Amino acid sequence: MDFGLGLLSAQRWPGDDRSAGEIYGEVLDLGQAAEEAGLDSVWTSEHHFTDDEYLSGTMPTLGALAGATDEIELASGVALTPFYDPVRLAEDAATIDALSGGRLTLGLSIGYLDFEFENFGVSKDERTERTEDAVRLLRNAWEPGPLEYDSEFHPISPDAEVTPTPDEPPEVVLGAVAKPAVRRAARMGDGWCANEMLSIEDIEHRKNDIERVREEEGIGGEFTTYAIQYAFVGDSYEEAWETLRDGYFYQQRKYQEWGGEEAIDELSDEQKEEFEERALVGTPEDVVEGVEKYREALGDDVHFVFRPYAPGIDTEELLECIERLGEEVVPRL
Repeated sequence: MDFGLGLLSAQRWPGDDRSAGEIYGEVLDLGQAAEEAGLDSVWTSEHHFTDDEYLSGTMPTLGALAGATDEIELASGVALTPFYDPVRLAEDAATIDALSGGRLTLGLSIGYLDFEFENFGVSKDERTERTEDAVRLLRNAWEPGPLEYDSEFHPISPDAEVTPTPDEPPEVVLGAVAKPAVRRAARMGDGWCANEMLSIEDIEHRKNDIERVREEEGIGGEFTTYAIQYAFVGDSYEEAWETLRDGYFYQQRKYQEWGGEEAIDELSDEQKEEFEERALVGTPEDVVEGVEKYREALGDDVHFVFRPYAPGIDTEELLECIERLGEEVVPRL
């Protein structure tokens, strides 16, 4: 079982007067801390046109993390594929992979927020086709020689050579929740990214479906399931939960606001209770016990991504949590 840190979203907590440079500097500090703690990966996130300045520049941020770290896997969780020119995405991803010594995992998804599609001038009806086209183009672009692919959404000659050429193509991981999208990950991806809204039972069901699809269709090669869940380590459950709670609820409220395109003043009591039950918080022993439930259901071949990062949490508290994940949680797993 491998372990990562995410999702670094660079959101600005209401009233936070830090500069953008300071907020993004924190992102780099947390990536370095994850590597020093011995974690296997660090993950960015992506959204656009939000009132809290959610991280939009996935590729530049991963490039900066490549320069700030030496060994840790760098991953996008997830880049919103329809908003990228697929040729530029191929070039940028290959460049980050080269700068990092082959450490990039490219997580992609089809996107879902209406205002993002509207502001990029991209039809939401095309999001699936654009994502599938991009994945096919990426695969071909990262091989030596001519592209040999006729893209539906980019007028590039199949004779063109896209560079740089990676020594080994980055893994492409698809984020998905709905059954057709999960099966797309099974057919087209090197892995599937399961977000924090899915229960262990949900992930298990989808993982089994992925394995069945790949077996039935004769798809070989390694395939990784990435499970992301909020987690925070403290000296007690109460302390850990108090530190994570407000930022966690803020983030979930924002996701709901953006999806519904209307303001939400407060999560319901039922929602708060549900979110609290999902999070892995408390002492190192509490967090270990929570992760063990994932292992029991999903096996050892899962990459578990701890999500302690939420806006409003003090940087020093985040750094201490990451250190404790590395020293007091992961060794027991």
